[in-house]
Amino acid sequence: MLEDIFGISRIAALDNSAMEAAKMRWDSRTKPLGSLGRLEELVVKLAGINGTASPAADKKSIVIMCADNGVVEENVSSCPKSVTASVTYNFTRGITGINVFSRLANASLEIVDIGVDADLPYSRIINRKIRRGTWNMAKGPAMTREEAIQGIGTGIDLVGELKKQGVNLLGTGEMGIGNTSTSSAVSSVLTGVPPQALVGYGSGLSEEAYINKIQVIKKAIDLNRPDREDPIDVLAKVGGFDIAGLAGCFLGAALHGIPVVIDGFISAAAALVAVCIQPKAREYMLPSHGSAEHGFDVVMEALKMEPMLKLEMRLGEGTGAALGFQLIDSALAAYNQMGSFKDAEITQYIPQL
Repeated sequence: MLEDIFGISRIAALDNSAMEAAKMRWDSRTKPLGSLGRLEELVVKLAGINGTASPAADKKSIVIMCADNGVVEENVSSCPKSVTASVTYNFTRGITGINVFSRLANASLEIVDIGVDADLPYSRIINRKIRRGTWNMAKGPAMTREEAIQGIGTGIDLVGELKKQGVNLLGTGEMGIGNTSTSSAVSSVLTGVPPQALVGYGSGLSEEAYINKIQVIKKAIDLNRPDREDPIDVLAKVGGFDIAGLAGCFLGAALHGIPVVIDGFISAAAALVAVCIQPKAREYMLPSHGSAEHGFDVVMEALKMEPMLKLEMRLGEGTGAALGFQLIDSALAAYNQMGSFKDAEITQYIPQL
């Protein structure tokens, strides 16, 4: 049924022949077999996604989904809700963390207002506002099922537009005060792990506020009773518009054959929603860094992934994805530019196992 809504039954499997050819090329480079570790795995996966042993990732873009969350009314964040609009605007000024990191990675930014509780009439901001923030999930569903579907569709459609522009590597980011609470709630339901094992201190909560945050998330889950077997129901009842949009980005990337990099906790929660909707989408995802948020490791375990970097970052915005881009660039540079054993006049290594 969900595949009928989003058209994601058309997601293709990775190209095994291209992956085998990429492995053979790696093994012919002038280095010990497998000595570049996960960088080699990255390129092999890109080959499978691209359907060629000469994969490309030279046109990069990071989608930042921006939205407010009604649960902020419950004092789950140390920041006022107005910060969402302020930071979303600052993305257009080029002064935020992701602006710096994306410039270094030579990646464009797609700044999407999918639910900010403010008017943002700026040309650099893509207006896909569903409405001005979700409802307070501690008092009822965060959104309607139709809005959850609309949010996912927004992400899928945006990726389709980027595909037409030639984008061949996608990153995911977000901005939304209170979204560690919604991500914790969504992840708790989908993994079956209790909220207290997922909830972090967010933007510097006190111990008292941290305990309140856990209680609010438990209350939201108990009140709304989201159905774990129905990820759309989970998203609608305890999620956020930013998570919905990013889940759509992950599904859209798989649908359009684009590798997509997971950022931190909120991005990973959205990736988990996408995989629960369509498991084949997982094959198109690449992890980046290991978020310092408590729930991140739980979600990564559910996705059966490990981050490439562990830097104790928790900024979000897509900053970890941008760092992931640079690892991908390095991997592809080595793959394409290293000489062969023949070039180096060295006898090729032969496995002894």
